[in-house]
Amino acid sequence: MATATPDHKIDITNDVCPMTFVRTRLKLETMTPGQVLEVTLGAGEPLKNVPRSVTEMGDEVVELAEITDTPGTYRLIIRKGS
Repeated sequence: MATATPDHKIDITNDVCPMTFVRTRLKLETMTPGQVLEVTLGAGEPLKNVPRSVTEMGDEVVELAEITDTPGTYRLIIRKGS
């Protein structure tokens, strides 16, 4: 399955909850429905909370995968909902 090409990217690996979700949400709010956001995040609370929260807000998690050359860091691909 091909991954959607991101329209925007943010890196929240140095942020802590709840700022991880706040920064993700603020970026999504600037985007139009259907656009794709790539979020780089760390393990632990961000990995658990950000995907769940964006889904609850009506956006779609397209992919969530560990970045192979940076263990403990993940790539989250989100498609903005309507």
